[in-house]
Amino acid sequence: MSASRRSGTTDELGPDEPEPDGSDLLAALLDGMDAALCAFDADGVVTHWNREAERILGWTAAEAVGRRGFAGWAVRTADAEEVEGRLLSAMEAPGRQVNEFALLTKEGGRVLVRTQSAAVRGPDGKPAGVYCAFSEVHAQIDLERSIALSEALFADASWGVVLVDADLRPALVNAHAARALGMGRTAVLGRPLGELLSQGVEELESALTHVLAEGAPPAPAEMWVSVRSAEGGKRRCWRSGFVRLASPLTEEPVPLGVGWLFQDVTEAKQTEQDAALLRFRANQLHRAARAAAECEDPGEAATVHLDFSLAGFADHALIDRVAGGPVADGEGPVRLVRAVATPAGAPGPSLLTGKAGLPVRYAEGHPALQCVERAGSVRAGSAESTPERTREWALARQWPADSVHALCAVLRSRGRTLGVVTFLRGAGRSRFERADAMYAEDVAARIAMALDLAGLVERP
Repeated sequence: MSASRRSGTTDELGPDEPEPDGSDLLAALLDGMDAALCAFDADGVVTHWNREAERILGWTAAEAVGRRGFAGWAVRTADAEEVEGRLLSAMEAPGRQVNEFALLTKEGGRVLVRTQSAAVRGPDGKPAGVYCAFSEVHAQIDLERSIALSEALFADASWGVVLVDADLRPALVNAHAARALGMGRTAVLGRPLGELLSQGVEELESALTHVLAEGAPPAPAEMWVSVRSAEGGKRRCWRSGFVRLASPLTEEPVPLGVGWLFQDVTEAKQTEQDAALLRFRANQLHRAARAAAECEDPGEAATVHLDFSLAGFADHALIDRVAGGPVADGEGPVRLVRAVATPAGAPGPSLLTGKAGLPVRYAEGHPALQCVERAGSVRAGSAESTPERTREWALARQWPADSVHALCAVLRSRGRTLGVVTFLRGAGRSRFERADAMYAEDVAARIAMALDLAGLVERP
């Protein structure tokens, strides 16, 4: 069937057959084009319908040519008037008109097409009809959407987006990621990740390498990193997702890199960790109270409280009592006698010591003495740069040699100061914070009550 009203076109011409006329050549030309083409006369009747239009919609030229408009077959009846009006309006408009319509296939499906229509002039120069070229736009719309999505991600997204090449170097970053990395968008490009992050880079590079080789992980990963900066940077938790990028232009997928998307969830993770820590410490205090209640010796109960408090909190602990008995606030200088200590250099239970009653030789300004004077907690830490200097710092304060951070909490019972409990952390542990001081004070209150009952405190 030809693309026009004529039928019976031939593929070959015999020696006695007539030369094809202009309409045959036009039909052959239209059928050979990759674009779907149709034409309407001045009354809106279909006059031409090529093979590509048949492929897209399923309607043959015999079924299409001669119909008036698209109503009831190629367009929903409710939409027919609008569609035909916009198509035929090209007869009165200069140039080509571009529209998008949803047409119906012969099987009843819907196809979104983009049309270009223009007027056909008669011999007298007046509009004689309209020709219309149309094509499916799903692929084009998908491409436009992909481009729009890419532009939005790299311009307006509220999370970090980084395109990492196969050498694990940033090739493209959005504004949010650049701010998170503490650099401009162009300054980040092409730099090794080790120059951007001081901590967490090994885990990140491992994840990127895995995605390049195996594909994206099934769930987001939470990574703790530290961004390099003049101030040293703070640790951040980034919830990261990864997608492997491969070229669509080759039969075998060629990796182009990894799309890395991340969101800063540091505050939420810290809140979650703080809540878990509070639950753990409250549970430890509860367990310590139950275990101490079963001790016949109140002195042993004090060591039980100390042992339970150390779990996840500190490496060593010391209890110093006030020599000569409890003191009231404002009394003169005091001397401290070691009462309980954890083993130094190896784990083990706290032990009662100081039976000889000899004072500990604390220098003036020692954190434990400050704690007694202030009747409150005191935090201290080594600022030395070498392990040898740090060891000297700890030994000068009568603490185990591996101590780096200290927290002293006052022991008070019935309005009197009984002594000091000192918690110590070694190298690699974080310094004591305000929340730690509150926990230490709670432990100190329980230990003070046990010491008072144990008679380890000398009474005037």
